[in-house]
Amino acid sequence: MFTGIIESVGKVAEVTDLGGGKRIRVEADLADQLKIDQSIAVNGVCLTVVEQSATTFEVVAVEETLLKTNIGALSNGSPVNLERAMTMEKRLDGHLVQGHVDAKGRVTNVVEQTTGRLYTIEYEPRFSHYLIPTGSITVDGISLTVARLDDDAFTVAIIPYTFENTTAQAWQTGSFVNLEFDMIGKYVIRWLEKSRGAQAPDNVSLDLLRRTGFVD
Repeated sequence: MFTGIIESVGKVAEVTDLGGGKRIRVEADLADQLKIDQSIAVNGVCLTVVEQSATTFEVVAVEETLLKTNIGALSNGSPVNLERAMTMEKRLDGHLVQGHVDAKGRVTNVVEQTTGRLYTIEYEPRFSHYLIPTGSITVDGISLTVARLDDDAFTVAIIPYTFENTTAQAWQTGSFVNLEFDMIGKYVIRWLEKSRGAQAPDNVSLDLLRRTGFVD
């Protein structure tokens, strides 16, 4: 589990083709704090550390990961957002992030403002019910707020600190980014979809709901 608060920006040192997946070595200042078999979010994708040294770590991305994310486009020198898995003692400064990317989005417009920047990102309309105005969205692992929303695009505002300390500074029109929609919202939508027309459990009755204060 992650928070969407980027800890560091690493640099891809080597990409090895495994025939279907890819093994990726990343140079990072937090590499010495990792251990083999730990989870780490790379551009918002939860991956497992398979090798580690004082200055680098390695992860493997399988076919499914390459299909749904922008990990397959990484090459030597590519910057990547990094976040270690959260602990129970850590402040949840962003929002609950699983590192399970739902889809790729495409940056369609960048507007520079006096202080921040606005990025408009196009996505598949079938995911529109997972987004709400001023709701949370994870873009390349960064916890952001939906500033404007359309059925096939949303806009986020990037403050100077985030711009300077993440890969957002590399985003431009045409860039593909990883999207993870809010986990709680996804569960609610799934429950609503599966519960349409469903019968209440046998032990739930109107009388029970009245006695427990759910209805008058």
